[in-house]
Amino acid sequence: MPARTTRQAARERVLKTMVQALDRIIPEDESTPLRGATFRDFEDQVALVRRAVMPTLLEERAALDDHALAAGVGGGGCCPHCGAAADRVRLNDGEVTREIMSPDGPVVVTKQSCRCRACDGTFSPSAP
Repeated sequence: MPARTTRQAARERVLKTMVQALDRIIPEDESTPLRGATFRDFEDQVALVRRAVMPTLLEERAALDDHALAAGVGGGGCCPHCGAAADRVRLNDGEVTREIMSPDGPVVVTKQSCRCRACDGTFSPSAP
């Protein structure tokens, strides 16, 4: 399955997010005063940039990868819960958009899911 976006579109989205976050810390307009007075204030501002940029970067990187979380695999493979053979695992129709929490904040990903007919467990399939 091809990537869900292009590299150029991904880079543009990440750069746009980065520039917006940077403008909140160091505005281009020289007449706008900088916020914060202590190093701790600066660290907090940089943490906000990280929380804005990193999730966007993770989303775009996953969208570019053929084997990422939502790669669109053709089959579910063996069940990780009970070990049932692939013929007992059903790939559910469609994909689901989920928000997962990364160390830097929420990341929205599209995932497929499988259900095992032997143990009734659900799981995300792995790409080969």
